[in-house]
Amino acid sequence: MNAYILPAALQILGILVIVVEIFVPSMGILSLLAAGLLIYSLVIVFGQISQAAGMVFLGVDLVAVPLLFYFGIRVLGASSLSLQSKLSSRDGVTSESPDLKTWKGKTGKAVTTLRPAGMALIDEKRLDVVTEGEYVVSGTRVKVADVRGNQIIVEPIEDMDI
Repeated sequence: MNAYILPAALQILGILVIVVEIFVPSMGILSLLAAGLLIYSLVIVFGQISQAAGMVFLGVDLVAVPLLFYFGIRVLGASSLSLQSKLSSRDGVTSESPDLKTWKGKTGKAVTTLRPAGMALIDEKRLDVVTEGEYVVSGTRVKVADVRGNQIIVEPIEDMDI
């Protein structure tokens, strides 16, 4: 029975190191230490005790370690160590600049060739714009068709001859 004390202690220590790794990022150093402890424990069991005992230890490791990671990550998500607040538009958080919506419907001229992204001059201001995939030659008149996220989407204006 005394032969099992050191391998069992190494197994428990390895599992504790895995738990610490979940909550304290160490860039993999603690993971390597945990793996070393678990492997050394298995080497002792297989080499000094028996193959059957080694298979039992290995089976416990193959079940316990993935379960530990799964439940550890779940606990980490609910713990005070993780970000608990969610950012939403109801709280005033937006992923786009609110003034971009004011450009919708305005017209200007493509300063660079839009393939499909480039620059346009709209209301005397150079803006980064994008088309819906169309190739627009520099100097073409364009109209802001939509604003999605931080993209100003333009389309070429067909000049009508009267």
